[in-house]
Amino acid sequence: MTVGLFFTEEHEMLRKSIREFAEKELAPHAEEWEEQGSFPDWVFTRMGELGYLGLHYPEEYGGGGGDYFCNIVLAEELARSGSGSVNMAVAVQVGMATPPILAFGTEEQKQKYLVPAIKGEKIACLGITEPNAGSDVASIQTYAEKVPGGWKVNGNKIFITNGARAHFMTLLARTEKTKGYKGMSVFLVDTDTPGFVVNRKLDKVGMRASDTAEIFFEDMFIPEDALLGEEGRGFYNIMWELQGERLIGAAAAIGGARLTLESVIEYTKERVQFGKPICKNQAIAHRIADLATKIEAAQSLVYICAWKYDHGEYPVKEISMAKLMAAQVAFEVADEALQFMGGYGYMMEYPVQRAWRDARLGRIGGGTDEIMREIIATTLGLYA
Repeated sequence: MTVGLFFTEEHEMLRKSIREFAEKELAPHAEEWEEQGSFPDWVFTRMGELGYLGLHYPEEYGGGGGDYFCNIVLAEELARSGSGSVNMAVAVQVGMATPPILAFGTEEQKQKYLVPAIKGEKIACLGITEPNAGSDVASIQTYAEKVPGGWKVNGNKIFITNGARAHFMTLLARTEKTKGYKGMSVFLVDTDTPGFVVNRKLDKVGMRASDTAEIFFEDMFIPEDALLGEEGRGFYNIMWELQGERLIGAAAAIGGARLTLESVIEYTKERVQFGKPICKNQAIAHRIADLATKIEAAQSLVYICAWKYDHGEYPVKEISMAKLMAAQVAFEVADEALQFMGGYGYMMEYPVQRAWRDARLGRIGGGTDEIMREIIATTLGLYA
């Protein structure tokens, strides 16, 4: 690894611990959870016990007090579970739904939501995407109307990871209909609130062990203390959160790509055709060399972004580049790995098909490839 450059000996000890946990306690169940369409809640509880859900959070809230690279290690090594679903669900808990609570929440909100989330006692979800507002966050229509004592919320969200099992949602809603992106606010909503309706669990191509739900809000009343941060600042606060989401997603994608490449290298060494292992064919050997090079390049970009993020910078352009590159490389690796394995790769009994299906989401979730390119182009001044 890169001890002395980005990582310390403590990081590498953490890496070893998480890898052992993923390989011994999670990986043996990956196929079973895939077939069931969900993994059990004890995964969150167990990870809370081990301290993995609060690595970068302050010790006063039950966290480990570590730096942002602890989260990078977590995302990379959870790939060893063999289940992108677990990694994605945990990423929502650790890097998407809870960071705004630490950044903008009151002490009461931190105690009520952040502390139990770090312990794995409460599962979180993030409510942003709507049927008609995916990448265009500024177009959300879920409306929180001010009423005596709080707000009445109506609308719906879709593609909500952990949505069917979550105990609370970090919700972005419109609080002013005529102010555009300046008329949004963030709320913390208990999912047992009357009017919070899990309409359906979505049937996905990949990430099948992670529950993804469509949520309806039907005259849902939430009290004044549900507001997270300043009213009308929701869009800014969520766009800040999205940078961390994209960076963690990039790290997880590269972790999965590295695992897939390692597996297919072993396969090409064992698979004999025309009297020799197929890795001895230059066409395959050189293609693997290309894929390994792309993984290293993408991972290095992720590390540079993490270093900047950890030192208080807000590198939107570089994070967008890292997310774009990592997602594309991860899918390319999975696609080539399936090709190298031929007919066997297309069989459900081989994990590469799951890696192929799971990796495809990376180019959509957290901002599509096209949106990443738009952000990069804008920061380069191409539309000025």
